[in-house]
Amino acid sequence: MSDSTKKSMGLFARYLTLWVFLSMVAGIVLGNTMPTFIHTLANFEVAHINLTVAVLIWVMILPMLLKIDYTALHKVWEHRNGIMVTVGINWLVKPFSMALLGWFFIYHVFSDYLDPMQWDSYYAGLVILAAAPCTAMVFVWSKLSGGDAQFTLSQVALNDIIMVVVFAPLVGLLLGIASIQIPWSTLLLSVLLYIVVPVIVAYLWRKYLLKKQRLEAALQRMDPYSMASLLLMIVLLFGFQGMQIMAQPLVILMLAIPITIQVYFTSSLAYLLNKRLGVAHSIAAPSALIGASNFFELAVATAIALFGFESGAALATVVGVLVEVPVMLSVVAIVNRSKHWYERG
Repeated sequence: MSDSTKKSMGLFARYLTLWVFLSMVAGIVLGNTMPTFIHTLANFEVAHINLTVAVLIWVMILPMLLKIDYTALHKVWEHRNGIMVTVGINWLVKPFSMALLGWFFIYHVFSDYLDPMQWDSYYAGLVILAAAPCTAMVFVWSKLSGGDAQFTLSQVALNDIIMVVVFAPLVGLLLGIASIQIPWSTLLLSVLLYIVVPVIVAYLWRKYLLKKQRLEAALQRMDPYSMASLLLMIVLLFGFQGMQIMAQPLVILMLAIPITIQVYFTSSLAYLLNKRLGVAHSIAAPSALIGASNFFELAVATAIALFGFESGAALATVVGVLVEVPVMLSVVAIVNRSKHWYERG
């Protein structure tokens, strides 16, 4: 990597908060000043998965997948404490704590400011969001926090297997609905797009690069594109909802509060539990991040399938999309800055 590239990457990392904020503002401005262009990009989707965003996520996650030694995946069992913490947070803590936070904020704290006809719908959207652990973006969070790539891949794959079995009955239990219509196309396409295909591509590409002794050079060249894709994705996500943000800013802010609290609570709990169990920081960091992030494509699709496109539930899950990136980046910063504290005896 050239000195100028290293300098630019250092500048990016140093002022990451500023770049993220500017990207959010740019997205809102584009969504309101160029609605036709933004709507065209927003409608470029299959099974509620936006293909433009999917390409950007690919650019972000491929560098981490290239770092994985696929012949050593069996060693992940050595990190079973981290796996136990992540699974416990994702399926035993996160959905139920969000149900409590949703009940507290929707029906009590903000009840005077929200449409009573939408209370149940907003609550449902928050619960659906919390019941769907993230599939793709956790690779990005793990990479930014120095997480163990093998652990991250194995944990995401395990979550997807559990999700196929547990997601519907868990949402049904928390919402008191007898039958949940799962958007299987969204779930299966997401697993295919974000795990199966990129893992196969990364495996074959890694073999080729190792044979040519070019792996490190390729990773260095990809880093700037990976970070640029992250900012561009923020622009798009906020652009897609730019008009909604301007039309209902207070509602979006009120829905964002329990989601934000949830992220900090679950990530902190996972981080501290891993420390208590003596888990290495490279495992604890992605464990905390996987435990806090959400599979927003599945959440949005489920909310629309159950309650309709214009429902409060759909809006609540969309707010989750907006909160996800900036808040998760702040969690990454906390995990990185506390590494010395974590590793102290």
